[in-house]
Amino acid sequence: MVQTSILIPAKNEALNIGTCLNAVFSQATGGAFEVIVVDSGSTDGTTDIVAGYPVRLYRIPPEAFHHARTRNYLASLAQGRYLVYLNADAFPASQDWLQFLLSNFSDPSVGAVYGRHLPKPGCNLERRAVLSRVYGDEKIIKEASRKRELGYRYYHLSTVNAAIRKDVWQATGFPQELKIYEDVGIAKRILDAGWRIVYEPAAAVYHADNHSSKGLFKRYFDTGVIYQRLNIWDKSARSSMSREGWRLVCRKLTAGNSSGSARAISVVHDAAKYAGLMLGRNERLLPLALKRRFSAVRLFD
Repeated sequence: MVQTSILIPAKNEALNIGTCLNAVFSQATGGAFEVIVVDSGSTDGTTDIVAGYPVRLYRIPPEAFHHARTRNYLASLAQGRYLVYLNADAFPASQDWLQFLLSNFSDPSVGAVYGRHLPKPGCNLERRAVLSRVYGDEKIIKEASRKRELGYRYYHLSTVNAAIRKDVWQATGFPQELKIYEDVGIAKRILDAGWRIVYEPAAAVYHADNHSSKGLFKRYFDTGVIYQRLNIWDKSARSSMSREGWRLVCRKLTAGNSSGSARAISVVHDAAKYAGLMLGRNERLLPLALKRRFSAVRLFD
Protein backbone atom coordinates (compact mmCIF):
# COMPACT_ATOMS: atom_id res chain seq x y z
CA MET A 1 0.00 0.00 0.00
CA VAL A 2 1.33 3.42 -0.94
CA GLN A 3 2.06 5.54 2.12
CA THR A 4 3.70 8.52 0.43
CA SER A 5 3.28 10.38 -2.85
CA ILE A 6 6.31 12.29 -4.10
CA LEU A 7 5.02 15.11 -6.29
CA ILE A 8 7.29 16.83 -8.81
CA PRO A 9 6.27 19.72 -11.10
CA ALA A 10 8.60 20.04 -14.08
CA LYS A 11 9.24 22.01 -17.23
CA ASN A 12 12.41 21.83 -19.35
CA GLU A 13 14.37 20.07 -16.62
CA ALA A 14 16.34 17.66 -18.82
CA LEU A 15 19.57 18.69 -17.08
CA ASN A 16 18.17 17.95 -13.62
CA ILE A 17 15.29 15.50 -13.60
CA GLY A 18 17.43 12.36 -13.96
CA THR A 19 19.62 13.32 -11.00
CA CYS A 20 16.52 14.16 -8.97
CA LEU A 21 14.77 10.86 -9.74
CA ASN A 22 17.93 8.81 -9.18
CA ALA A 23 18.17 10.28 -5.69
CA VAL A 24 14.48 9.65 -5.03
CA PHE A 25 14.63 6.01 -6.09
CA SER A 26 17.81 5.52 -4.05
CA GLN A 27 16.01 6.19 -0.78
CA ALA A 28 16.81 3.46 1.75
CA THR A 29 13.86 4.08 4.05
CA GLY A 30 10.51 5.81 4.14
CA GLY A 31 8.10 3.00 3.26
CA ALA A 32 6.25 2.41 0.01
CA PHE A 33 5.92 5.48 -2.19
CA GLU A 34 4.78 6.57 -5.61
CA VAL A 35 6.24 9.33 -7.76
CA ILE A 36 4.04 11.65 -9.80
CA VAL A 37 5.44 14.16 -12.28
CA VAL A 38 3.33 16.89 -13.87
CA ASP A 39 5.07 18.36 -16.88
CA SER A 40 3.93 21.74 -18.17
CA GLY A 41 5.06 21.72 -21.79
CA SER A 42 8.71 20.65 -21.81
CA THR A 43 10.45 20.87 -25.17
CA ASP A 44 13.91 19.64 -24.14
CA GLY A 45 13.34 15.91 -23.64
CA THR A 46 12.34 16.05 -19.99
CA THR A 47 9.39 13.72 -20.51
CA ASP A 48 11.55 11.19 -22.39
CA ILE A 49 13.87 11.00 -19.39
CA VAL A 50 10.95 10.68 -16.95
CA ALA A 51 9.50 7.85 -19.04
CA GLY A 52 12.55 5.75 -18.12
CA TYR A 53 11.51 5.64 -14.47
CA PRO A 54 8.54 3.99 -12.69
CA VAL A 55 6.72 7.31 -12.51
CA ARG A 56 3.15 8.43 -13.18
CA LEU A 57 3.55 11.20 -15.74
CA TYR A 58 0.86 13.77 -16.52
CA ARG A 59 1.08 16.59 -19.03
CA ILE A 60 -0.54 20.00 -18.90
CA PRO A 61 -0.15 22.88 -21.39
CA PRO A 62 2.35 25.60 -20.43
CA GLU A 63 -0.36 28.20 -19.97
CA ALA A 64 -2.12 25.96 -17.43
CA PHE A 65 0.81 26.02 -15.01
CA HIS A 66 0.14 27.97 -11.82
CA HIS A 67 2.18 27.54 -8.64
CA ALA A 68 -0.83 26.95 -6.39
CA ARG A 69 -3.25 25.28 -8.81
CA THR A 70 -0.66 22.88 -10.18
CA ARG A 71 0.36 21.80 -6.69
CA ASN A 72 -3.28 21.27 -5.80
CA TYR A 73 -3.63 19.22 -8.99
CA LEU A 74 -0.62 17.08 -8.03
CA ALA A 75 -2.16 16.45 -4.62
CA SER A 76 -5.46 15.44 -6.19
CA LEU A 77 -3.64 12.71 -8.14
CA ALA A 78 -1.92 11.31 -5.05
CA GLN A 79 -2.79 8.02 -3.36
CA GLY A 80 -0.55 8.43 -0.31
CA ARG A 81 -1.30 9.71 3.18
CA TYR A 82 1.67 12.09 2.90
CA LEU A 83 2.30 14.52 0.06
CA VAL A 84 5.99 15.15 -0.52
CA TYR A 85 6.70 18.11 -2.79
CA LEU A 86 10.07 18.18 -4.51
CA ASN A 87 11.39 20.48 -7.23
CA ALA A 88 12.82 18.80 -10.30
CA ASP A 89 16.07 20.72 -9.76
CA ALA A 90 16.34 19.76 -6.07
CA PHE A 91 18.44 16.70 -5.30
CA PRO A 92 17.98 14.77 -2.01
CA ALA A 93 21.33 14.83 -0.24
CA SER A 94 21.13 11.40 1.41
CA GLN A 95 19.39 8.04 1.17
CA ASP A 96 17.52 8.91 4.38
CA TRP A 97 16.05 12.19 3.14
CA LEU A 98 12.51 10.81 2.88
CA GLN A 99 12.64 9.08 6.25
CA PHE A 100 13.85 12.27 7.96
CA LEU A 101 10.91 14.19 6.47
CA LEU A 102 8.26 11.61 7.35
CA SER A 103 9.52 10.75 10.85
CA ASN A 104 8.13 14.04 12.14
CA PHE A 105 4.57 12.86 11.45
CA SER A 106 4.82 10.51 14.44
CA ASP A 107 3.57 13.61 16.27
CA PRO A 108 -0.13 13.82 15.30
CA SER A 109 -0.13 17.59 15.78
CA VAL A 110 2.35 18.10 12.91
CA GLY A 111 0.63 19.10 9.70
CA ALA A 112 3.66 19.79 7.51
CA VAL A 113 7.43 19.42 7.44
CA TYR A 114 10.03 21.10 5.28
CA GLY A 115 13.70 20.39 4.87
CA ARG A 116 17.01 22.09 4.41
CA HIS A 117 18.36 23.64 1.19
CA LEU A 118 22.09 23.18 0.62
CA PRO A 119 23.95 25.26 -1.98
CA LYS A 120 24.95 23.60 -5.22
CA PRO A 121 28.47 24.06 -6.64
CA GLY A 122 28.74 27.49 -8.25
CA CYS A 123 26.25 29.08 -5.87
CA ASN A 124 27.19 32.73 -5.32
CA LEU A 125 27.83 34.47 -1.98
CA GLU A 126 24.34 36.01 -1.77
CA ARG A 127 22.62 32.63 -2.11
CA ARG A 128 25.05 30.83 0.20
CA ALA A 129 24.51 33.44 2.90
CA VAL A 130 20.71 33.31 2.59
CA LEU A 131 20.61 29.50 2.67
CA SER A 132 22.91 29.30 5.70
CA ARG A 133 20.66 31.70 7.62
CA VAL A 134 17.18 30.55 6.55
CA TYR A 135 18.04 26.83 6.51
CA GLY A 136 20.31 26.33 9.48
CA ASP A 137 21.36 23.35 11.61
CA GLU A 138 18.67 23.73 14.27
CA LYS A 139 15.38 21.87 14.09
CA ILE A 140 12.42 24.21 14.56
CA ILE A 141 8.89 23.33 15.66
CA LYS A 142 6.48 26.09 14.72
CA GLU A 143 3.38 26.63 16.81
CA ALA A 144 1.35 29.63 17.92
CA SER A 145 3.32 30.15 21.13
CA ARG A 146 6.50 30.76 19.11
CA LYS A 147 5.08 33.17 16.54
CA ARG A 148 6.59 36.30 18.05
CA GLU A 149 9.93 34.62 18.73
CA LEU A 150 10.31 33.30 15.17
CA GLY A 151 9.25 36.53 13.47
CA TYR A 152 9.22 36.37 9.66
CA ARG A 153 10.36 32.72 9.75
CA TYR A 154 7.14 31.64 11.46
CA TYR A 155 5.19 31.30 8.22
CA HIS A 156 8.12 30.14 6.12
CA LEU A 157 7.63 26.86 4.25
CA SER A 158 9.23 25.78 0.98
CA THR A 159 7.59 23.26 -1.33
CA VAL A 160 10.96 22.81 -3.02
CA ASN A 161 11.39 20.19 -0.28
CA ALA A 162 8.39 19.59 1.95
CA ALA A 163 5.80 17.09 3.15
CA ILE A 164 2.16 17.73 4.06
CA ARG A 165 -0.42 15.34 5.49
CA LYS A 166 -2.99 14.74 2.78
CA ASP A 167 -5.89 15.32 5.15
CA VAL A 168 -4.34 18.66 6.14
CA TRP A 169 -4.06 19.62 2.47
CA GLN A 170 -7.69 18.58 1.98
CA ALA A 171 -8.68 20.92 4.82
CA THR A 172 -6.54 23.87 3.68
CA GLY A 173 -5.31 23.59 0.10
CA PHE A 174 -2.90 25.91 -1.60
CA PRO A 175 -4.54 29.33 -1.96
CA GLN A 176 -5.27 29.56 -5.67
CA GLU A 177 -5.42 33.35 -5.67
CA LEU A 178 -1.65 33.43 -5.12
CA LYS A 179 0.57 33.39 -8.22
CA ILE A 180 3.65 32.97 -6.02
CA TYR A 181 4.50 32.07 -2.41
CA GLU A 182 1.71 29.53 -2.42
CA ASP A 183 3.79 27.63 0.16
CA VAL A 184 3.70 30.58 2.57
CA GLY A 185 -0.04 30.83 1.91
CA ILE A 186 -0.71 27.21 2.85
CA ALA A 187 1.67 27.50 5.82
CA LYS A 188 -0.45 30.33 7.18
CA ARG A 189 -3.61 28.28 6.75
CA ILE A 190 -2.03 25.25 8.45
CA LEU A 191 -0.64 27.19 11.43
CA ASP A 192 -3.75 29.33 11.87
CA ALA A 193 -5.80 26.12 11.99
CA GLY A 194 -3.73 24.90 14.95
CA TRP A 195 -1.38 22.43 13.27
CA ARG A 196 2.37 22.53 13.81
CA ILE A 197 4.99 22.89 11.07
CA VAL A 198 8.47 21.41 11.54
CA TYR A 199 11.71 22.52 9.93
CA GLU A 200 13.83 19.35 9.68
CA PRO A 201 17.47 20.16 8.76
CA ALA A 202 18.38 16.46 8.36
CA ALA A 203 16.01 16.22 5.35
CA ALA A 204 18.33 18.14 3.06
CA VAL A 205 18.38 18.71 -0.68
CA TYR A 206 20.86 20.48 -2.92
CA HIS A 207 19.07 23.43 -4.45
CA ALA A 208 19.96 27.01 -5.27
CA ASP A 209 19.64 29.42 -8.16
CA ASN A 210 21.80 32.50 -8.59
CA HIS A 211 19.93 35.73 -9.32
CA SER A 212 20.91 39.08 -10.77
CA SER A 213 20.36 42.29 -8.81
CA LYS A 214 17.37 43.04 -11.05
CA GLY A 215 15.97 39.56 -10.52
CA LEU A 216 16.36 39.84 -6.75
CA PHE A 217 14.67 43.25 -6.74
CA LYS A 218 11.65 41.84 -8.57
CA ARG A 219 11.58 38.68 -6.45
CA TYR A 220 11.58 40.64 -3.20
CA PHE A 221 9.10 43.17 -4.52
CA ASP A 222 6.69 40.27 -4.97
CA THR A 223 7.60 39.00 -1.48
CA GLY A 224 6.62 42.35 0.00
CA VAL A 225 3.34 42.41 -1.92
CA ILE A 226 2.30 38.86 -1.01
CA TYR A 227 3.26 39.12 2.65
CA GLN A 228 1.24 42.34 2.84
CA ARG A 229 -1.76 40.65 1.19
CA LEU A 230 -1.50 37.74 3.62
CA ASN A 231 -1.36 40.20 6.52
CA ILE A 232 1.79 38.70 8.00
CA TRP A 233 3.93 41.85 8.08
CA ASP A 234 3.50 42.38 11.81
CA LYS A 235 6.05 44.10 14.04
CA SER A 236 7.94 40.93 14.94
CA ALA A 237 8.23 39.91 11.27
CA ARG A 238 9.54 43.32 10.24
CA SER A 239 12.05 43.63 13.07
CA SER A 240 13.35 40.07 12.73
CA MET A 241 13.90 40.46 8.98
CA SER A 242 15.72 43.76 9.50
CA ARG A 243 17.99 42.25 12.14
CA GLU A 244 18.85 39.23 10.05
CA GLY A 245 19.39 41.31 6.94
CA TRP A 246 21.90 43.50 8.77
CA ARG A 247 23.69 40.46 10.19
CA LEU A 248 24.00 38.95 6.73
CA VAL A 249 25.49 42.14 5.31
CA CYS A 250 28.02 42.37 8.17
CA ARG A 251 28.96 38.72 7.75
CA LYS A 252 29.55 39.17 4.03
CA LEU A 253 31.68 42.27 4.52
CA THR A 254 33.99 40.30 6.82
CA ALA A 255 33.88 36.98 4.96
CA GLY A 256 37.47 35.88 4.66
CA ASN A 257 36.79 33.09 2.16
CA SER A 258 35.38 35.39 -0.55
CA SER A 259 37.03 37.99 -2.75
CA GLY A 260 36.40 41.68 -2.25
CA SER A 261 34.53 41.88 -5.54
CA ALA A 262 32.28 38.96 -4.57
CA ARG A 263 31.46 40.68 -1.27
CA ALA A 264 30.74 43.98 -3.03
CA ILE A 265 28.43 42.31 -5.57
CA SER A 266 26.60 40.50 -2.77
CA VAL A 267 26.03 43.75 -0.87
CA VAL A 268 24.59 45.29 -4.07
CA HIS A 269 22.30 42.24 -4.25
CA ASP A 270 21.19 42.88 -0.67
CA ALA A 271 20.45 46.53 -1.43
CA ALA A 272 18.31 45.45 -4.39
CA LYS A 273 16.41 42.99 -2.18
CA TYR A 274 15.77 45.59 0.50
CA ALA A 275 14.54 48.16 -2.01
CA GLY A 276 12.24 45.62 -3.63
CA LEU A 277 10.87 44.45 -0.31
CA MET A 278 10.10 47.96 0.95
CA LEU A 279 8.43 48.96 -2.31
CA GLY A 280 6.41 45.76 -2.33
CA ARG A 281 5.19 46.33 1.20
CA ASN A 282 4.04 49.81 0.17
CA GLU A 283 2.81 48.97 -3.33
CA ARG A 284 -0.50 50.71 -2.69
CA LEU A 285 1.40 54.02 -3.00
CA LEU A 286 2.83 53.18 -6.42
CA PRO A 287 1.23 53.76 -9.83
CA LEU A 288 0.00 50.64 -11.59
CA ALA A 289 2.49 50.99 -14.45
CA LEU A 290 5.42 50.83 -12.03
CA LYS A 291 3.98 47.86 -10.14
CA ARG A 292 3.64 45.97 -13.40
CA ARG A 293 7.29 46.67 -14.21
CA PHE A 294 8.51 45.68 -10.75
CA SER A 295 6.67 42.36 -10.39
CA ALA A 296 8.50 39.22 -11.51
CA VAL A 297 5.33 37.16 -11.88
CA ARG A 298 2.93 39.80 -13.21
CA LEU A 299 0.96 40.19 -10.00
CA PHE A 300 -0.80 43.29 -11.35
CA ASP A 301 -1.87 42.11 -14.81
